[in-house]
This record gives sequence, structure tokens and C-alpha cells, in this order.
Amino acid sequence: MKLIRVGVDLAKNVFQVHGVDRSEKAVWRRKLVRADWIKALLSQIEPGCEIGMEACSGAHHWARVLQAQGYVVKLIAPQFVKPYVKSNKNDANDAEAICEAMSRPHMRFVAIKSVEQQDIQAVHRVRANLADQRKATANQIRGLTSEYGLVAPKELVHLRAAIPRWLEDNDNGLSERFRRLLRGLWQDLLILDRRLAELEREIEQIARNDPVAVRLQQLRGIGPITATALVATVGDASQFANGRQMAASLGLTPRQNSSGGKERLLGISKRGDTYLRCLLIHGARSVLRTAHDKADRLSTWVTRIATERHPNIAAVALANKTARIAWAMISRGTDYQPMPV
Repeated sequence: MKLIRVGVDLAKNVFQVHGVDRSEKAVWRRKLVRADWIKALLSQIEPGCEIGMEACSGAHHWARVLQAQGYVVKLIAPQFVKPYVKSNKNDANDAEAICEAMSRPHMRFVAIKSVEQQDIQAVHRVRANLADQRKATANQIRGLTSEYGLVAPKELVHLRAAIPRWLEDNDNGLSERFRRLLRGLWQDLLILDRRLAELEREIEQIARNDPVAVRLQQLRGIGPITATALVATVGDASQFANGRQMAASLGLTPRQNSSGGKERLLGISKRGDTYLRCLLIHGARSVLRTAHDKADRLSTWVTRIATERHPNIAAVALANKTARIAWAMISRGTDYQPMPV
């Protein structure tokens, strides 16, 4: 039994495999448990065989394990597997669909992340979650204190300054019970501030030590956070043939609704990594804020778009251009060259 391609449907404890031979005939269908599935693959499949999996939880780990055994591993986005699922959805049909999808000549595959990339991505994910928790805690404090007639200006720095004054003021009408609650929320906010500061220092250290991140920070609108997020998400950018493909994967290119020879472009597709797209657009907004005071070609270009169209359109256009330049710098190993831009 010579297998040339195997599709694997990953799960927490049960793994479904579907293998085909050179004549595209299904010759191996099995349900394997987590502890034994790698041994079963080694006993049935020769090195060099193609193994496909959906790019889901744990996929990058298993891809690295299988690559170390000499297999060719391909990860596919779930939305590209779905059209090949026949009849009802179950593990066996999913594994067969993965095996079929990976055989398509123009299928798009997901680059396998290294352990370092996943470490950096984990730092960003934890930081984003803590930032959401801090925002929620601050909003809860504002909502509760407003019921007692106490309000603070919009920015978080003003809330940090107001809470100690509220706690020390004995004539503001707060009961002892509510003061205890407010003091606990204040401590929660301080803890979240410390945790976020620790993670941001770690990101800055990564940005100083990674040569790709150092080069990316030469771009306007890209700092340590965006640079390390790009390193974690796109790696060496070899999965993209050009800069436009990378910008499209981040959802920064227009959606199309074209038919009958008539091309109609809509707003950006908003596909791909929402977190990274948000960082690029916010960085572009910071560049746009000071672009009108500068006379270089990039500033003139983005200022003209903001004047003729809208500042939001200009920010997205600049984020698109930044992603394309970042692809060129990562894939070619070059520094930022402003004159061609």
C-alpha cells in the first residue's frame, strides 16, 4: 500500500485520517487516538508523503512534528476545505475533503509557524486580552461611580488620577461598602497596568533583538508592537508571491463584485488577521496626523488622498502601501528605501 497523500482531521483526542494511493483511490481510512496517531502514521506512511491538515488549533505543532519525520506537510485554511466536504459533515468526510483540497494545483496553503513565531504571537494575544480587560474594568468603574454623581474625563489617565481622590474624599456620599468595592477595582486596574507594562517591555526587547523587526521599524507608522506582530504572523513572507498578496491576506485590498465585464470595487475585504490589520491602520493614522507638515513624496501622496477622499480612506491606503513595502523588506532582506516609494 503506497500512500502519496493523507488528509488528517485534527481534534482534541480523536484524529481521522484519509489516505489515497497513486491512482487516487482511498486505501487507508482510520480513526486514531491522540497518543498513538503519530506511531500509526510512521508505520503506514513513508517519508516524503504529503500530509494535509486544516490550519486550526494545534496544527502548527503537529506540522513541525511531522516535518521532523521527513513528511511534506501542508496546512489549509478551513474556508478552502469546506467546498470539498461531501454530504453530511463528520470527521471522515472532513479528512477526505482535506485530502482532496490539498491535491488542487492552485490551492493556497498556510505557512507553518516556528516556535519563536508562536511565542511572539502568544505575547501579543495575551497583551491584547489584558488590554480588553483593563478597558472593561475602567468602564465598569465609570459606570458604577456615575451612579453616585462621580465622573472623570474620557482618558484613562484622568480616571487613574480621580479614583484616589474619590477614595480619600469623605464627603462625596460614598458608603463604606462601595468604597471597599471601588478600592478592589482600583487594585485590579493597577495589576492590569503592571502586567501590560511587563509585556510591552518584553515586546520591545524582542523588537531590539530580531533583525527583521529592527528593519521594519524603519518604516513610518511601524513601532515595536507592529514590527513583532508582522514577524509573528508572516515570518519570512515566502508564502506570498508579491506585496499585493500579503496586503490582500491582511484584508487591506478592495472586495470585488464584478460581472459581465464590469468591474466594481467595494470597501476593503477585512479578511485575515484583524489584530495586525488594526495595528497597521492605527500606525497609518499616526503618520497621517503629521503628514501635512512634510514635503516628501509619501506625505504628499497620503495628504492628497485625505483631502480629495477621506482621512479614513487615506489611512487604509497608507496601511496597504506599508504592508507591501514590509513584504519587500522581509522577503529581500533590505532596508527601507524612501526614494522608490
